[in-house]
Amino acid sequence: MTSSSNSSSAVRSSAKHAADRIQQHLPPSNPASLSSSSLNLPSKTSIAASINHHSPRPKDRPSSTASSVSAASPSTRRSGTPVHRSQSKDFDDDNDPGRVRVSVRVRPRNGEELKSDADFADLVELQPEIKRLKLRKNNWNSESYRFDEVFTDTASQKRVYEGVAKPVVEGVLSGYNGTIMAYGQTGTGKTYTVGKIGKDDAAERGIMVRALEDILASASSASSVSVEISYLQLYMETIQDLLAPEKSNISINEDGKTGEVSVPGATVVNIQDLDHFFQVLQVGETNRHAANTKMNTESSRSHAILTVYVRRAMNEKAETGTKSPKPESLGDKGIPRVRKSKLLIVDLAGSERINKSGTDGHLIEEAKFINLSLTSLGKCINALAEGSSHIPTRDSKLTRLLRDSFGGSARTSLIITIGPSARYHAETTSTIMFGQRAMKIVNMVKLKEEFDYESLCRKLETQVDHLTAEVERQTKLRNSEKLELEKRLRECENTFAEAEKNAARSKFLEKENARLELRMKELLKDLEMQKDQCDLMRDKATQLEMNLKNTKQQQLESSAYKEKLADASKVYETKIAVLVQRVEDEQARSTNAEHQLNEMKNILSNQQKSIHDQEMGNYQYQRELAEATYTYESKIAELQKKLEDEHARSNSAEEQLRQMKSIISDRQVLSQENEKTNELKKKLEELSQMYESTVDELQTVKLDYDDLLHQKEKLGEEVRDMKERLLLEEKQRKQMESELSKLKKNLRESETVVEDKRVKEDLPKGPSESGALPGSQRSHGLKKSLSGQRATMARLCEEGMILSLGVQKILHLIKSEDLEVQIQAVKVVANLAAEESNQVKIVEEGGVEALLTLVQSSQNSTILRVASGAIANLAMNEKSQDLIMNKGGAQLLAKMVTKTDDPQTLRMVAGALANLCGNEKFLKLLKEEEGIKGLLTMAQSGNIDIIAQVARGMANFAKCETREIMQGRRKGRSLLLEEGALEWLTSNSHIESASTQRHIELALCHLAQNEANAIDFKRTGSVTEIVRISVESSRDDIRSLAKKILRSNPHFSN
Repeated sequence: MTSSSNSSSAVRSSAKHAADRIQQHLPPSNPASLSSSSLNLPSKTSIAASINHHSPRPKDRPSSTASSVSAASPSTRRSGTPVHRSQSKDFDDDNDPGRVRVSVRVRPRNGEELKSDADFADLVELQPEIKRLKLRKNNWNSESYRFDEVFTDTASQKRVYEGVAKPVVEGVLSGYNGTIMAYGQTGTGKTYTVGKIGKDDAAERGIMVRALEDILASASSASSVSVEISYLQLYMETIQDLLAPEKSNISINEDGKTGEVSVPGATVVNIQDLDHFFQVLQVGETNRHAANTKMNTESSRSHAILTVYVRRAMNEKAETGTKSPKPESLGDKGIPRVRKSKLLIVDLAGSERINKSGTDGHLIEEAKFINLSLTSLGKCINALAEGSSHIPTRDSKLTRLLRDSFGGSARTSLIITIGPSARYHAETTSTIMFGQRAMKIVNMVKLKEEFDYESLCRKLETQVDHLTAEVERQTKLRNSEKLELEKRLRECENTFAEAEKNAARSKFLEKENARLELRMKELLKDLEMQKDQCDLMRDKATQLEMNLKNTKQQQLESSAYKEKLADASKVYETKIAVLVQRVEDEQARSTNAEHQLNEMKNILSNQQKSIHDQEMGNYQYQRELAEATYTYESKIAELQKKLEDEHARSNSAEEQLRQMKSIISDRQVLSQENEKTNELKKKLEELSQMYESTVDELQTVKLDYDDLLHQKEKLGEEVRDMKERLLLEEKQRKQMESELSKLKKNLRESETVVEDKRVKEDLPKGPSESGALPGSQRSHGLKKSLSGQRATMARLCEEGMILSLGVQKILHLIKSEDLEVQIQAVKVVANLAAEESNQVKIVEEGGVEALLTLVQSSQNSTILRVASGAIANLAMNEKSQDLIMNKGGAQLLAKMVTKTDDPQTLRMVAGALANLCGNEKFLKLLKEEEGIKGLLTMAQSGNIDIIAQVARGMANFAKCETREIMQGRRKGRSLLLEEGALEWLTSNSHIESASTQRHIELALCHLAQNEANAIDFKRTGSVTEIVRISVESSRDDIRSLAKKILRSNPHFSN
């Protein structure tokens, strides 16, 4: 670490020494070094000559050459007062990039000016094609002025930007400082021209947004360009930060050497894109001071200064394209260059007169400071235009901030804004003269290019850090290699020591083997020599056994070869066990021989025979011992060979171990990939399940759609039948009305005759008999009201004025005491309810309550049938469904079974209940109010149309219930099964009607999707129907749904 830090410090010191040496070779900075010749600009003499060649100079005004030199020569003077109206102000230095460019823009008339100045001509006359402006004094006298650009009140924001600001922005991108400033009377459009954000409408964007848009576009194409901004306001001679309002009264610093002005306390924001700039600019505009005056509703009370810092790194290719020669003595090869430029966009607060702006209180103080700073700026402009030796830039903070813009090294473009009204002649004239004087100022434009020592130092420091890190890495690598080599050396030493131990053990085993061989030879000799001494043989055998045990113990000490020599040890042990057994047998034989010798000393032949047997046994034992010795020697040779093989195997095992480590690492990678694969499989399974559930829902929606189409067709047929019936009833009604009118006419005549007679009879009678008159009058009034209702209903039906009369009046007729009027009114409401557009109106006017009341109270079969049909039509609307259920409509409809046996009425009631079954909110309430029970009771009538409506209701109920179960909002057994609907569906699944059969099949499939219903399906044998539906159903979607149920439900798998 010490060596690496010493090397890095040495590199840093060498880099610093090289930078100091380069700095010493650089020439001293001279502001005048960038002259017009170095910038490839035309000389003033050539400009004057070219302009004098094209247009002769008037005798009574100074030459254009003098005007161009006036900014540089203090002795030259030029008046700012305009000449006679026939003369014009010409400037012959249009091609001088250092001259301040001045443009003028006239705002359109506002509403107040259009009213007050309607009879007066505009104060100014614009001639944009020749870039001139005429200022009218009166109807016969005017003064003409020339500007760099003249914009009318119809000029677009884009055109103003291209004419005023775009050349300055391009110069900033090339490395020159620039200033864009708006000056004018308050309310003439300065802030609109410069600071309009226009986030929603790009055509309304001002100079600030468009300039940043071009700069950011250039920065996006080059990665070495950085853009930063600061946004300040000069309010009452205090500098405030618009991006950080807590920073107020920020100080101004001036560089003593270069004279450059800076505001170090300002917040600087790095801009990434145009949206980011919009956000920052919006924050600044929110914090800017503004007020409402008579001349401007949003009058700016401060000078706003947006500073854009552009930094562009220059590469070698860009350097070769420059024309300025570079001295070889600089030795700046490899030193990066950077161009630092600055753009000031200034939105000055408008000058105002207190008597015209109507300001008071604190606004007067603001106006004083605004006019004071603008007056100081005007003094500086006058001094620069007249070539004065003293420029009063320190009179105001505004002039200090704009020191580089007027008479400095920046390219400056000024746009003055004026109004067309003659009421502000003095303000307009002052603004124009300000622009004319500013046009005389010529700045010394300098390219802001310098060596990027900061970047070079950062680069060198990065290289030093990289080299230091590399040295440290190499040191660590050497240390790790050294440790690895030491570890391997220790392993080799250990292996060598083990090999030496194994070799010593092998030598020891060889010696032991030789010793055993000698022992065995001695034993053979002893056995040959001492045939009669059996005890000695026992001792020899015991000694041999002890030797063999020692050999076995020595073999066990070799733990490294224990497994390799296990087989050999087993062979030795078996051989030794055989030898011991034989020795024991021999001992027994010897014992027997001694016993025989002691017992049969006299029998010599038997002794000789036993001796012969002993000799034969000894020979046999000797032979077997020789074979054992040979086997032992061969085993020793095999062990030596196996030792060599084991050494080779250990080397191969090490190689295999290294291979296994690499394989294990690969397997770990594979295991990670397998885990990712398993996760992907799980996700795929989840997606497949979601896909299957989506397919199920899609099939359900398709089935619902088919049901709705079928219901629509059926309702259309019912509507047509109802219309035909209504036409017939209409004819009958007309006939009855004609007869009724005749009867009424006769009744009136008879009532008149009877009344006349009664009056005549009552004349002579006293007051006691006159009490019956009010009752007769009441009955007469009741008859009159009924006849009026009938006449109203007849007239409505004849003239077709139902809709024009209003639903409310028709519903009022339902409560009529005349049965015929009730019937006609209910029919009208039923016809209106058949149209979906009328259903909402009927519900809002209380039609549902009126119909339910009529069904509950009436006993007329026609009224019950028509009212039930109207309720069925209204039950297709969700709002009507809520109202029907809240008013107990389901219970009332269910009781209709006991009230009537008319098939048409029951069909309407079943249709209404079937529509209510299609709403998930009412499933439980329908069961509690016996709506399901009522449907099943109506199905017992045997009528095909009633059964069709019941089947549709069951399908709707099962579909909604299954949807709730699949979405997790409900669990348990179906409510339909509690009412015995499954038995009815199973028994009627083979009905002849195709639509009814389809609804029954759908209801069974939806019920089978609930696993809690599986026991009931098995009990009633409905599983067989599901199997039949999966094969024989006429609809493909129903068949596929049944097959899916059989596959997915474990209770139906068998």
